Amino acid sequence: MAKCLVIADDLTGANATGVLLKKNGFDTYTLLSGTLAEGFEVPPCDCLVIPTDSRGISSREAHEAVSQVLNNFVSDEITLYAKRIDSTLRGNLGSETDAFLDKLGPEYMAVCVPCFPSSGRHLVGGYLLVGGVPLIHTDAAKDPKAPINTSRAQVLYEKQSKFPVASLYLEDIDKGVEHVCRKVLEYKAQGIRTLICDSVSQEDMDIIARALIMSHVPFFPVDPGVFTATAAKYLIPVNKKPQANKVLCTIGSVNGVARAQHQSLLEDIPLYNEFINCERLVDSEESREKEIARVVEQVLKQVDEYDVFSVVGDGINPEKRLDFPYHMQRRQMDAEGISELINTALAEITYRVLKQSPAFKGIYSTGGDITAAINRRFGTVGLKLLDEVVPLAGYGEQLGGAFPGLKFISKGGMVGDDKAMVTCVRYLQSRM
Repeated sequence: MAKCLVIADDLTGANATGVLLKKNGFDTYTLLSGTLAEGFEVPPCDCLVIPTDSRGISSREAHEAVSQVLNNFVSDEITLYAKRIDSTLRGNLGSETDAFLDKLGPEYMAVCVPCFPSSGRHLVGGYLLVGGVPLIHTDAAKDPKAPINTSRAQVLYEKQSKFPVASLYLEDIDKGVEHVCRKVLEYKAQGIRTLICDSVSQEDMDIIARALIMSHVPFFPVDPGVFTATAAKYLIPVNKKPQANKVLCTIGSVNGVARAQHQSLLEDIPLYNEFINCERLVDSEESREKEIARVVEQVLKQVDEYDVFSVVGDGINPEKRLDFPYHMQRRQMDAEGISELINTALAEITYRVLKQSPAFKGIYSTGGDITAAINRRFGTVGLKLLDEVVPLAGYGEQLGGAFPGLKFISKGGMVGDDKAMVTCVRYLQSRM
């Protein structure tokens, strides 16, 4: 029996979510709803995705269609239920979510995170932005089958759902996992059954997922697929035996190119990612050491579960960008000094991870300053250059120092297309 059941309102959306789950290492099948009546025996898999073709029908019929699938598949063996919705909020959002809430019981909360960063879908202040444009001003809102007359997700849900709805905004998510956990418990105590969460990045979705798990409130994702894949990553073990040789990606660049490349990495390769709080790295020596130790501990906790890991400064997300003038004045340093605090901290994290886990046989670094800081911390004597993976991305082996023979790829932060980081990591894996 599958550990994850996703019900989508159309086949295209079902397959899109299934692909995201597959990229995270889960065996995934899409089962056409018509086969349910034929008694088809579902093959063993991790995730099962079923489309109901219910986007353009009445809300009552949509509720019934989703309920029928749930009646056939609800089981104690399922760890994660999920409702796949359109990325532009078209269709019977409320009634189909209500079908889940009716079937799974009063202890469950629907958590709607309508964010798909690589497709330009973000929820900010409760408003859905499509490529930076409010939903109501896009062609999607003029869909003849399912027109939209508001950009506010909560308004749409309140019109369509019989259950209480609330929203959680970025100002809360930015305060971290424990704060979001407390907010979830507050909403649960108030009887909220559907919680709609702002999100603009993978980091936001990681925070929401971890907070929900910490709260112990039973929940199911309602989203275009990325949050479902995020929740599955935390809740369902991958049945793949990790390889002995692991890759650590240390990412220091904060420009738009690096951000797009890192987003592709998160979407295309099953990995464990940890964002580094750069504010803590420059605030004081005590907070710097605590943040370095925290990140190292989190990575090492997951070392048996993944083949690829990434540590990245949270400034890669524009809203988390460090206020350099403030810290320069407070620490009495110039910009170069503040940057050096960050670079050497990322190098220290890389050093400690590799020192404590011999499973890491390759590193990928982006940004010239970060790469230089890593080699200084390692005490590297030289670099044996072997190949160019993409323009301005060199592959080779380290000579001398703490990790002689370590495979590496280093790349400029503003070099390559959106898939350049993915290409480099896959190349590195193939050479180990």
